[in-house]
Amino acid sequence: MKSCIMALDQGTTSSRAILFDHEGRIVASAQREFPQLLPEPGHVEHDPEDIWTSQLAVAREALEQSGLHVRDVAALGVTNQRETTILWERDTGKPIANAIVWQSRISAPICEKLKADGLEATFREKTGLVLDPYFSGSKIAWLLNRNPGLRARAARGEVLFGTVDSFLLWRMTGGRRHATDVSNASRTLLFNIHTLDWDDELLKLLDIPREMLPEVVSSSEVYAASASDFLGEPVPIAGIAGDQQAATFGQACFEKGSAKNTYGTGCFLLMNTGTQAVASRNQLLTTIGWKIQGEVTYCLEGSVFVAGAVVQWLRDGLGLIRSSSEIEQLATSVPDSGGVVVVPAFVGLGAPHWDPYARGTVFGITRGTQSAHIARAALEAMAFQTSDLVRAMENDSGLKLKMLKVDGGAAVNNLLMQFQADLLDAAVQRPVVFETTALGAAYLAGLAVGFWKDRDDVSRHWALSREFQPVMPAATRESRMRRWQKAVQRSLAWEDAPI
Repeated sequence: MKSCIMALDQGTTSSRAILFDHEGRIVASAQREFPQLLPEPGHVEHDPEDIWTSQLAVAREALEQSGLHVRDVAALGVTNQRETTILWERDTGKPIANAIVWQSRISAPICEKLKADGLEATFREKTGLVLDPYFSGSKIAWLLNRNPGLRARAARGEVLFGTVDSFLLWRMTGGRRHATDVSNASRTLLFNIHTLDWDDELLKLLDIPREMLPEVVSSSEVYAASASDFLGEPVPIAGIAGDQQAATFGQACFEKGSAKNTYGTGCFLLMNTGTQAVASRNQLLTTIGWKIQGEVTYCLEGSVFVAGAVVQWLRDGLGLIRSSSEIEQLATSVPDSGGVVVVPAFVGLGAPHWDPYARGTVFGITRGTQSAHIARAALEAMAFQTSDLVRAMENDSGLKLKMLKVDGGAAVNNLLMQFQADLLDAAVQRPVVFETTALGAAYLAGLAVGFWKDRDDVSRHWALSREFQPVMPAATRESRMRRWQKAVQRSLAWEDAPI
């Protein structure tokens, strides 16, 4: 019997490969960071070749580290930074340009024009998304508008579009499969989440040729075998999901009303709403969680653009710490933030504000403010932003959150997790395996090839590492939230929208 599943976790700042056994435990892992390209304020790019070479390297490294043979790998699962947009040539497989990263606000003017034309409700109704440069559709349009002749080539099928999962699938199969799963398709502004197909009206509004789009498939099925030169022998590629949907699956949030939050480069809170797409009244997103054996699961989602990235800013921008792991020690060296509030709107604000023109701000600085106060306030900003999402989600769903499952790199931070429980007035549960994004991709792939029997089999593997219970007095909580809201309001619309 095959002994493991390999998950390829292609994130915003690094690529990882993790091997999981039948118990959902990590057998081996490898990770490699790659450069962030920042050509101008609010614009973020990646070199697609950096994405590919780093992902290929860690897949081989993890396999070598495990001491297993490729024949021990039952299947490959892929999970990825969502919305990041890549165009490449069908014949050569070479990228047309740098990838436009999900954080990038470069296509904000396209979204503003569509809003001015009164089209926001059309996009919202069909896609469950807001008209924001966060999503792939306006990024594709920006790339096509910028390169003369590119749209005509795309219409002839010579140029292909894909989110990162699609690009990796193309490369891993040697160009034999151009596909994406429903969870990634639902993040493009081009996919109708009700009909489960690319929408001709939306394609026309953004002037994007259907010929360049990938085939949309389920989240758990055998799509193709990897080319022999990827790992030495072919391995079935059998699971695909966007990183946040994969994390929700990895956290075994299979019941309606269950929720998780991932503390990665950004923060992403998802609540399972079952087989019905719930429209949001509070600027949240209605998105597809996954599709398995013909059944679609929908989620409500709130997105925070800058979470763990604020720690990178403290490290690389301000030089307050030498490594990200030092943040908790610095933050706990003071009893509180000293009245400092950090709003990390470096690339605008996501849900529930959706303001691409907001910018990062630091309030409450006094003569006594130290670097530790700023570090603590930066950490707290992740919890404040998440609390905004939870309140909006409770209003939309009519459900009171009793417990939040957490994962992602910053979920190891005990100070942050306790503060989060205090703000939510709810338990925060951290699992034993908190890298659940990769685990979710592994589960999806493993279910497709019979490595795991069913979702009940998956649920049995979820294990609690630590639970954080709220201890903050209600009056203190409300006071802190009011101060946070005051700071957010003053950071909105800092940049002027283009005329």
